[in-house]
Formats: sequence, structure tokens, C-alpha cells
Amino acid sequence: MDEDEEVIITADQLTSTMAAASGSSDANVSGSSAEQKPSDKPDFAPLAAKELKGTSRWEIRRIRVPQHRFSPLKVDWMKIYSPIVEYLKLQIRMNPKTRMIEIRTCEETVDTGSIQKAADFIRAYCMGFAVEDALALLRMDDLYLESFEVKDVKTLNGDHLSRAIGRIAGKDGKTKFTIENATKTRIVLADSKIHILGTFQNIKVARDAIGNLILGSPPGKVYSNLRTLSSRLKERF
Repeated sequence: MDEDEEVIITADQLTSTMAAASGSSDANVSGSSAEQKPSDKPDFAPLAAKELKGTSRWEIRRIRVPQHRFSPLKVDWMKIYSPIVEYLKLQIRMNPKTRMIEIRTCEETVDTGSIQKAADFIRAYCMGFAVEDALALLRMDDLYLESFEVKDVKTLNGDHLSRAIGRIAGKDGKTKFTIENATKTRIVLADSKIHILGTFQNIKVARDAIGNLILGSPPGKVYSNLRTLSSRLKERF
């Protein structure tokens, strides 16, 4: 055949060659997959919670109790003791020498994360939250605690600091209750420290409202912003 001579391929010849090529590629793939050996990686079964604890030592948490929370702690001790022992299956005691509440796991503890929940629960109570509000930390997983000071937002001293705290609380606590109800959070004012309990998104809304009050915004403007934000949050859910 001469180099200048044209080669004519019909449609039937083209389809037959394409089918043969695809068949050979499928055969190569199947052959390669057949040659692959099963994985040599070890397959470990998940461990139970009791096996994760270990046998050498129990896990312990210690939470210091402030002086001003000793008297409420004596009154509410059974409300704190019962859910930790009966629901979380932990051991708890009050050490009066070190002024700490000690929690530890035991043989009956099922969930390894229970001790951290109990520590957050007691820490929230020591910050000043009511037992009923702090119990939500045991029942729900998406609740958090956040603390900050008035001076973190704006440096204030003397009467200016007192007026800022008064703006946050409002008359008879009206402003604080309004922020709590609008953002579905709980707020504790402890001198110049502010503690907020709630979900991550709601804490952010409450903190922004408190920050605006500290910076000098009138309560009416803060209320209107809270209404707008709360309506948006309801639309999302």
C-alpha cells in the first residue's frame, strides 16, 4: 500500500473496533480487581464505656466553691447530689477542708463523658445559676457557659462602672429578664462579672445586647434589636 493512498473505514468497522477495545479494558479492570488482596489492616471492635475507663485509677474532678455559695449549697445539696448519683452514676462529696466538691467515676459509671457534664453542672451552680437552670447542662449537649467582665467591653471605674451594671440589670431586673427571655439564655450578674448559660448562637446575641448596654445604648434601642433578632431566630426554626 502506498503512503499517499487513503484508508477508508466504514461505520461497521468503527463500532466493532470500539466494542473490542472496551471489552479488553473491562477485562483488564476485572483482572486487576481479582488480583487485589483483602486489606491487611486490623479490624478492632468498638470498646465499651467501662473498658475505656481503665483499671488503674478512677477519673476525678475537683471544683472550688466560693465563700458566698456555701449557704445555698447546704440548702440545695440534695438537688445537686441526686442527679449526679442517680442519673450519671458518679460519686460526689464535699470536702470542707479544701472547700471543694469532688466528683469521681466508679464501677457503675456507664458514660465516660458524664464526669465532665457533672463538673460543668457544679461549676454553673457555683457561678450563681439556680439548680433548675444548671440541670439543663446534664440533659442537653449543646449548652455552654461563657463569662466575661464589664472591663472586657469598655474600661470603666467608679460610678461609671456602677451605672453600666445598673443598665444591664434594669429596674427590678427588668432589662436582664428581657434579654434572657428574648435570647433563651440565663444571665448572672456577679459584681463586674457576667455569666451566660445557653446555646452558642443565643450566647452571642445576649452578649452583643449586654455589650451595647455597657457602651451606653439606651435600653429601648436594645429591646428593638432583640425583637428583630428573636423573630429571625424563630423563622429559622
